[in-house]
Amino acid sequence: MAKETPAEGQGMTEKKPTTVQEAGRKGGRRVKEKYGQAFYVDIGKKGGRIIAETRGSDYYAQIGKKGGETVRQRHGSEFFAQIGKKGGDEVKRRHGPDYYSQIGKKGGEAPRRTDRRRSATSTPTETAE
Repeated sequence: MAKETPAEGQGMTEKKPTTVQEAGRKGGRRVKEKYGQAFYVDIGKKGGRIIAETRGSDYYAQIGKKGGETVRQRHGSEFFAQIGKKGGDEVKRRHGPDYYSQIGKKGGEAPRRTDRRRSATSTPTETAE
């Protein structure tokens, strides 16, 4: 693919190569026009399911940990406190200052969930014969 740009001092045009980034953007726009945004949602979900089936749920924990370490290296540990405070302030703004008190009470009343990873790998206790 090439872009036509005017040559210096002439009315003729000169072909300039398209970058990989420009070509990808152009292709993405065409696919979106043809199939719609829902297409991307569907293929994303399909890909996520396949990865979960082939690599297991621990894979998501590993990539999350890697991502968190990268963020810590780039922005420092204090960054997590800053974004946590921003998120907390936004929740308070949307739901009111008593919201944390309400969900705290619900959390104390709710039954504890079992750890799915631990229960999936542990073996059931054998019954005495």
